[in-house]
Amino acid sequence: MRIHHLSLGSMCPYGGRFVSGERGRAQVVCHGLLIEGSDGLVLVETGMGTEDMRHPYRRLGVPFTLAFRVQADVKNAALHRIRELGHDPADVRHITVTHLDLDHAGGLPDFPEAEVHVLEREHAVALNPALRDRARYRHRFHFAHGPKWKTYGTGGDSWFGFESVRILPGIEPEILMIPLPGHSHGHTGIAVRDGDGWLLHCGDAYFNRSEMQTPPSCPPGLKIFQRAMSADNAARLANQERLRELAANHGQEVRIFCAHDHVELRREQERSARARA
Repeated sequence: MRIHHLSLGSMCPYGGRFVSGERGRAQVVCHGLLIEGSDGLVLVETGMGTEDMRHPYRRLGVPFTLAFRVQADVKNAALHRIRELGHDPADVRHITVTHLDLDHAGGLPDFPEAEVHVLEREHAVALNPALRDRARYRHRFHFAHGPKWKTYGTGGDSWFGFESVRILPGIEPEILMIPLPGHSHGHTGIAVRDGDGWLLHCGDAYFNRSEMQTPPSCPPGLKIFQRAMSADNAARLANQERLRELAANHGQEVRIFCAHDHVELRREQERSARARA
């Protein structure tokens, strides 16, 4: 069983250090996973799709494309990344997503036969969004093909003190949804068994690695953005605190990373390369 860490989209939003905390222009990735499982391939997050890359203004929206300076390159789409690894995209049997925002689920149309695993609350909100949420869920493009949804309520066994939802029962590797509402109503982390430990893809529960430090910090522009985009800001902040405790107390057992931090993506890719070597 192998787990690949993929860059499934790239953005350079305006704001530079105000957004990223680093010198130069801001770098934002879409960090996904491709898992070679016992029942074919499992994709965690799809990033933006091939048609999104070809027609970003129409499919992603002009405000998003311009403000985030989407780097519209088809080579960044999951479909291309999977082929680069020597796999057939048709072998993607399952897709799990942290939530259904356009930069996390835009690639769903590229995998029409895959089962899509998502929390019930996220599915309900995304398919019938309120006015303020319509820009983030591009359902007339990303859901029009009729995805093979498999939805889950919350509840289940405890995982390091978090409520967990087991998905893909009987299939290796073990994959769990760890509900982390806040950024969206049905936002979840995706935990994947990796040898003797775990990976936890935190999606947009946080955006910058500095938010997981003790004490935490966050670039001011990013802090404003996260608050503005939150469906429940109090829940988001509470879950960030719980994730910091998880990292501090169980960092040897669980490696956590978010969807958009380019340093975390590079760290995991380098770690995987060393393990393969």
